[in-house]
Amino acid sequence: MIITFVFAAYFTRGVAETPEAGTGQWGLMLSLSGLALAVLAPVLGAIADQGGGRKPWIGAFTAVAVACVFGLWWIEPEARFVVPALLLVALGNMAFEFGQVFVNAMLPQVAPPGHLGRLSGWAGGLGYAGGLASLSLCLVLFVMPEAPLLGLDKGRAEEVRITGPFVGLWFAVFALPLFFLVRETPPPFHLAGAVRNGLASLWQTLKLLPSHGQTWRFLVARMLYTDGLNTLFAFGGIYAAGSFGMSFQDILIFGILLNVTAGLGAFGFAWVDDLVGAKFTILTSLAALVVLGAAILLIESQTWFYVLGCGIGTFIGPAQTASRSYFARIAPPALATEFFGLYALSGKVTAFLGPALVGWATVWADSQRVGMATILLFFLAGFLLLWPLADPQRRAAAPSGQQQE
Repeated sequence: MIITFVFAAYFTRGVAETPEAGTGQWGLMLSLSGLALAVLAPVLGAIADQGGGRKPWIGAFTAVAVACVFGLWWIEPEARFVVPALLLVALGNMAFEFGQVFVNAMLPQVAPPGHLGRLSGWAGGLGYAGGLASLSLCLVLFVMPEAPLLGLDKGRAEEVRITGPFVGLWFAVFALPLFFLVRETPPPFHLAGAVRNGLASLWQTLKLLPSHGQTWRFLVARMLYTDGLNTLFAFGGIYAAGSFGMSFQDILIFGILLNVTAGLGAFGFAWVDDLVGAKFTILTSLAALVVLGAAILLIESQTWFYVLGCGIGTFIGPAQTASRSYFARIAPPALATEFFGLYALSGKVTAFLGPALVGWATVWADSQRVGMATILLFFLAGFLLLWPLADPQRRAAAPSGQQQE
């Protein structure tokens, strides 16, 4: 709602001086917040592994994210609000992503080993369902009606600005079950000692990472294909509007369809993850993204764009959720949060590369299709790097005499 569809479009079209300037400012803001995450996420994970629970960290970052999106209500459609809007979104985005480091690290704690894939997939599917529901409610209640609820003034863009508080309230309410229902008995925690010991532990982990060959090779593979996924999200709407002439409403409908198919894909492949393997699920998803992505760059029909786009959405969810369950199986249990900080780092450290390559190729060839084709290279590279890695589920299922290190 904030990063991709509603508020992002409002910022570029209503707050910034021009859509082109707003797009550049929005992209720069996301790049800088991603850089901060890349630097700080592993540090925070290392600190948390030294003691204390993960829920307090999640609670603190949730509170910051909620406060920031509530503040978006005061961003009026004037250029003088550009800097406050960017600061609020950047801080809220960082808080959300920092919280995800600790949420992901709780997966092995709450899920039985044989259900890691299913619970990760179900969680991802529910995440898409929640995003779909909140997006649809805002469109139906506030954006689309001639007379929005609460007497909102469309002349002052209040029907769009209200989505900030709406998202904040939604986020806060649906975070409550974690804090009330998930049990956690953390050991004693002293912040100063945790910071000192955590930084020392992180340094030791980085030095040991080369000896965890499976782990670092997977992180490199994930870094590449996640960059492709993030770039696909960032430029999908731009490509739809530029190459197919789709209206803002058409793009929103396409976004809803993507949420639906991605959620269904995450749910459906959750069983495949546990029964066949997370590695198989990721490889299948990447192969499908390459094939469907190539096809969508060749067609001219808007109808086929919807069809192939929904196919792409089906494999986006499994690629994300199976990556989390695969990493949960190979990360050292004693360093779970710290390693998930590196996991977050792998998803952000090259976040600038995909958008830069798409933009350069588009300008060089004067073609959006050529620019978007570069995304396929990230999926293909990730596939090739992941292919030779061991499958921890098959190794665990093999008879003891057949297991190999």
